[in-house]
Amino acid sequence: MLASLAIRDVVLIERLDLPFGPGLSVLTGETGAGKSILLDSLGLALGMRAEQGLVRAGQKQASVTAVFQPPERHPIFDLLAEQGLEIEDELVLRRVVQADGKSRAFVNDQPVGVALLRRLAATLVEVQGQNDQVGLSDPAGHPALLDAFGGLGGLRAAVAAAFRQWRGAESSLAAAREAVAAAMRDEDFLRHAVEELTSLSPEEGEEERLSQERQHLQQGERRAEAIAASLAELQPRDRRSGSPGSALRAAARALERVPSLGDTAQPILAALGVAQDALAEAEQMLERVMADAAPDPRRLESLEDRLFGLRAAARKHGVAVAELAAHLALLRGRLAALDADTGRVAALERDCAAARSAYRSAGEALSTARRAAATRLEKALAQELPPLKLDRARVVVEVTARDEAGWNAEGMDRVALLVSTNPGQAPGALERVASGGELSRLMLALKVILAAGSPVPTLVFDEVDAGIGGATAAAVGERLARVAEGLQVLVVTHSPQVAARGAHHWRVAKGFAAGRAETRVEKLRGDERQEEIARMLAGETVTEAARAAAASLLAGRP
Repeated sequence: MLASLAIRDVVLIERLDLPFGPGLSVLTGETGAGKSILLDSLGLALGMRAEQGLVRAGQKQASVTAVFQPPERHPIFDLLAEQGLEIEDELVLRRVVQADGKSRAFVNDQPVGVALLRRLAATLVEVQGQNDQVGLSDPAGHPALLDAFGGLGGLRAAVAAAFRQWRGAESSLAAAREAVAAAMRDEDFLRHAVEELTSLSPEEGEEERLSQERQHLQQGERRAEAIAASLAELQPRDRRSGSPGSALRAAARALERVPSLGDTAQPILAALGVAQDALAEAEQMLERVMADAAPDPRRLESLEDRLFGLRAAARKHGVAVAELAAHLALLRGRLAALDADTGRVAALERDCAAARSAYRSAGEALSTARRAAATRLEKALAQELPPLKLDRARVVVEVTARDEAGWNAEGMDRVALLVSTNPGQAPGALERVASGGELSRLMLALKVILAAGSPVPTLVFDEVDAGIGGATAAAVGERLARVAEGLQVLVVTHSPQVAARGAHHWRVAKGFAAGRAETRVEKLRGDERQEEIARMLAGETVTEAARAAAASLLAGRP
């Protein structure tokens, strides 16, 4: 419920703090005293339009703070959690309006957008006023009103769940179809790329292995050239220049031809023999190494061709050579997915058709129940309207089928409450046919019927008794009190019959301080309350008869 309302510098109100309780609270006062300012102030806290003229003259800003105590398991808790806002025992909605008309909104002292403030407030308060109705005049809320009356919450929840399931299936189907379409657009490229890379057959780590082998082969060429050069020195191709071996043999023969050297030549000849043997051994070793180190030119050419092919493929596909094998696996997967997705689309089409069928079944069940509930609601309203001076009014609860494009989480129907206020008049939209007072009394009649199932804990009526009196006003007061047994009700009234029904009574009056007009609000008790109701009965001059009549009304006597 609305626990309190704090107003600062709004029009004629400098500072005002109003605590509210459960049940029926009435606000009375003479015309022009400022009752509308109170409702405008509450409207600010509820997210209604902020206007520059609301700021009290001479002040920089105005502010209104409304404190609520939501009942347990109220929908607002889920809404707050969805927005990342926390709440403990109280919910504080605050609005600050600058002198230039700009405004800021806060929820539990956390800044929020005005749209969110309005969305939160709509779950807490319904306002029915002479010039501004929130709730009954909005056709979007009519399906919920009818469902609440008919006790159709289970069917309504089933339809909402089936609708979410259907929309989810449609979303999955659309995504699968798009994936298949994209794959089919790329199918030729995919098949060619897979065939090309399969033929190339890249292996993980192949580039590094081939590069190392290529480097080894290239180094073998240089080794072979060095060995060949060494052999060329020992075995020159130019016979005229001679070789080291022939030189050693020639030296030995020259010594052998001089016998006179005797023993002196023997060590020399032995050394020359050792040199010849060592030289021959070196030549043999070089020839063997030369045979082993000779590079295979065909292998080197093959390696270089393979590396070129791998690197060209990597550039073509925009990946590193090391990633070619994984890329081939990815492309194969996409080709396989094309066939799989085609089958998946068919399965999703079946799921979507089944979900649509389930939604339609749930929707038709809700539609049937709504039509039956509409008939009962029309009859119930027909009984409630005459005591509220709406005996000529007729309410039609219209349930019409929507085209499939209009099906939604609330069902397959368009629900509209239409009214005719005079015989022979075709029923029309509430806000176009009914006056402000009539609309407020229609809302009251609905709330009498729907009070037990209302999700909104606080109702505000602005002059629901406009243009009526006597027995009709008494009927309005009795119904307001009945609704207030289950909900918190605030009513601005000029009717003593309505005022006498209040559990709490506030009087709004205009006074003057320091040469400036200001609106004051005081809570009335006992004799003060009787005197106020007597004033409402008698006018400017309060008589004893008026006081007696006020006492009778307060005592609950007609």
